[in-house]
Amino acid sequence: MFHVSYEIVTEESAEHGDAEERGMISDNVCLRDAIEDLFSAKYDISAIEENDALDPHWVTVYYDMDQAYGHYENRSLHLPRHLTFWSRQRIVKLVKTC
Repeated sequence: MFHVSYEIVTEESAEHGDAEERGMISDNVCLRDAIEDLFSAKYDISAIEENDALDPHWVTVYYDMDQAYGHYENRSLHLPRHLTFWSRQRIVKLVKTC
């Protein structure tokens, strides 16, 4: 099962090297639902990056700034520990092509 978390980052929280808010969007869902949750933010995507190119354990989607509220949202898909290295690599590749 997969998990999708989020962070809301404001200019002020970024100055302190932290996020304004953190939480879970979905917990223990299938891959299809996790990917939907990962990409369901209403902002344009600025980047998609895995935490480690050689051995990824999560992949993060960085969204552009919400002009109305002045914050950024990041969403991360956390890959289950039981997945093989190659399965994690394939999922990261899939997410990066969405």
